[in-house]
Amino acid sequence: MRQHDLSSPRRPGRRLGAWAVIGALTTTVLGGCAAGNLRGDASTGWLPPAVTEGGDRVTTLWIGAWITLIAVGLLVIGLTVWCMVAYRRRKDDNELPVQLRYNIPIEILYTVVPMLMVVVFFYYTARDEAALIDTSKEPDVTVNVVGKQWSWDFNYLEDDVHEVGTQAILTGKPGAEETIPTLYLPVNERTEFVLTSRDVIHSFWIPAFLQKMDMMPGRVNRFQVVPTQEGQFKGKCAELCGAYHSQMLFNVKVVPRAEYDAHMAELRAAGQTGLLNNTLNRSQLMDGQTVTTGGGN
Repeated sequence: MRQHDLSSPRRPGRRLGAWAVIGALTTTVLGGCAAGNLRGDASTGWLPPAVTEGGDRVTTLWIGAWITLIAVGLLVIGLTVWCMVAYRRRKDDNELPVQLRYNIPIEILYTVVPMLMVVVFFYYTARDEAALIDTSKEPDVTVNVVGKQWSWDFNYLEDDVHEVGTQAILTGKPGAEETIPTLYLPVNERTEFVLTSRDVIHSFWIPAFLQKMDMMPGRVNRFQVVPTQEGQFKGKCAELCGAYHSQMLFNVKVVPRAEYDAHMAELRAAGQTGLLNNTLNRSQLMDGQTVTTGGGN
């Protein structure tokens, strides 16, 4: 009978070993996925390297939170293992240990410490969030980004020009990126995004900027960024908005001021002057149809 006894010390050891292997494999796989997709490293917490002024703030908060959580996790695991070893049942233990109803110092410890942790997390999160959505500074460029099923329109307010986006057609062949709208931003200049929606809730997200914000019908949301690195980045909708949500994509080009001005001149020469009215529906904005422009932002 003993060889089939579930209290045999061999089985827990095997189970712990199995879980350790599974945990190690999971960590390796997830770490590989993160490194491959996000192109970050340990110094950024495997987030994309910051390419905006606010990106460093997000990265610092992210890394600080993980360091704290890992430290708490190690402490809990350490105390658990210590209790398992120090208070394990011995062969000569024939009686139950003394039963205590409460321990005031310990109860204070595990009540007060978590509350302090929540307060600290809340403080730093609220502080950084307030800084990231602060729009009190005067922007150099203002772009009204309009979300629609399932693409984007861009109104460049200072230059009084616009760009109409069409839904991405993902065929798996090269060239798909050329069919989706491209948002131009000048490097090292403050851009304010004025976010609106034509139909349902969308979310304006440029992953490399480490910041996103919802776009809701009947409401105007705003935030500012200062891109610090030239390059081409990807943008997408981060809110499930219908059947073709995954194809609601756009490009972002952060360029020198001269190249930005040249693109504004190209839009003007192409007749894309004026600002798209936010009340236009998607049938009026389909490729090949006449687009009515005007105010409404």
